[in-house]
Amino acid sequence: MNIIKKRIAYYCVFAATFLLQSCTDFFSFDETSALTEDMVFQGVGSQRNFLFNIFSYLPRMDNSVGNSMLDCASDDAEYINDFSSIQRFNSGNITVSLNPDDRWTHNYAGIQKCNKFLEKATVESLDTYKNNNNKDRDGQGYYPLVLKNLQYLRAEARFLRAFFYFELIKRYGGVPIITSSDSINFDAKKISLTRNTFHECVGFIVTELNKTIPDLAYIHDTSDGLLGQTGRATYGAGLALKSRLLLYAASPLFNPDNDPELWEKAAGAAHDLLREKSRYELEYTYGTLFLTQNSTELIFERRIPDSNTFERDNFPIGYDGGNTGTCPSQNLVDAYEMRSTGLPIHAEGSGYNENNPYQGRDPRLTETVLYNTSFWSGREVQTWNGGLDAPPIQNASKTGYYLKKYLNQNVKIGSGQNITQRHTWYLFRMGEIYLNFAEAANELMDNPDQKTEWGMSARDAVNVIRKRARMPNFPEGMTKEAFREKLRNERRVELAFEGHRFWDVRRWNIGKETLGADLRGVVVEKISNNQYRYTYKVVEKRYFDDKMNLYPIPYAETIKAGLQQNPGW
Repeated sequence: MNIIKKRIAYYCVFAATFLLQSCTDFFSFDETSALTEDMVFQGVGSQRNFLFNIFSYLPRMDNSVGNSMLDCASDDAEYINDFSSIQRFNSGNITVSLNPDDRWTHNYAGIQKCNKFLEKATVESLDTYKNNNNKDRDGQGYYPLVLKNLQYLRAEARFLRAFFYFELIKRYGGVPIITSSDSINFDAKKISLTRNTFHECVGFIVTELNKTIPDLAYIHDTSDGLLGQTGRATYGAGLALKSRLLLYAASPLFNPDNDPELWEKAAGAAHDLLREKSRYELEYTYGTLFLTQNSTELIFERRIPDSNTFERDNFPIGYDGGNTGTCPSQNLVDAYEMRSTGLPIHAEGSGYNENNPYQGRDPRLTETVLYNTSFWSGREVQTWNGGLDAPPIQNASKTGYYLKKYLNQNVKIGSGQNITQRHTWYLFRMGEIYLNFAEAANELMDNPDQKTEWGMSARDAVNVIRKRARMPNFPEGMTKEAFREKLRNERRVELAFEGHRFWDVRRWNIGKETLGADLRGVVVEKISNNQYRYTYKVVEKRYFDDKMNLYPIPYAETIKAGLQQNPGW
């Protein structure tokens, strides 16, 4: 078999494995496999497949918690099913034994597989390829190609391990750092572990990323022998994870003394990626961003094979096959400012018309939320009482709104129809990085107009986002406090339903006034053709306690490993 055929064979094995392998949580090698552990790590294809399987541990933005989006446990949305486990967040019924988003075992399983890969997938494991004298059309030898690919794979394993640790610490605070697959016998009835502090974990992740980023591919093209692939970790993904990590570390929840050095590190990490303009830039139009498979703004993603499940779960109830699902809140809709003035809707002189509440708003509202009279999939959405998408129809939206972001109108879900599309869930994109820099720079400098050492001010960064959104710039001369409040709102609308709001309000330590506030919706009455009356209602009274800023350590882990529980749990 020549080298091209080998590459194609390896790629086909990967594709089948990636699509068909389950992501069962386990810590050790699966001895039921037809391949022994030594065989797995001595073959190029099987070694690669082992690493690619670990990508299945990455989070998804779609119905990941109680069949709902995590946003339904924030002030941005409500889930249609009252009995979904996501409601435990909204009622404050999380316990040490019942947490619908408990990802402790899941992320440690991913970490343990990364540890195993790094220990076993070494240069020595590929000695059998030393004498392969095949060359590609550019004259590159097969063995050097194998070694180059191994360098990328090992760097990706370290990146994934760092990512999983971040997923742990944003939930639980400090966790035990485990870097050896053999150091802990997870099958034992009793083990001894000690929690590292949150900032010790941050230090570990930063050190890992600093070592790993130079070895990650700038882009995965055909030069690594994999025929070019998307969804893999790159240099940009490493920088993006570092930016988000250091922003969290500098935030009030984890930086109560407001140490400026932490904000400086966060700003610097964001700028390291912002200067990569030859590789990443904002998509021209916000509305097309989330259905673009290979956007210039995309840094790291999780791709899902062709499906229409997300559309079935979230299309408005009046559409054939629609089941409602995530219902955006009035709280979120109110966050979208007026386009002409850039002012909040209830500010004096904003230009808001309560009789026509969606006219003249931030264009991102139309791209994110389906409201009464929105044109969608062949007709106008009817959320007025008695309309096609409204009460008294069972499972009509609780809030008077439906989700639009990430939904694909090209999908067909009606009776006898089954047209699917590929979905790309953004884990990192450039829009977030501009907002990360703006937040860190504002906290670091005396005022948001002041240039940082990187030549960009907080206001400069956020106005890049505003320009793309076709919204007025943030005004000059704002105080640090006023800028902070407006920027937090900007982050909310720009990143809505991308998995940020749930965590942002926690790291800002403002859960009581956001997650603990009443969740509101709208009641629409049709007066005549094209004339409606809008009144507002409380959909759900919610509860939040400060201890909920961090998840409880699972009870079983505190007993088995003797881990100290988080405060209040």
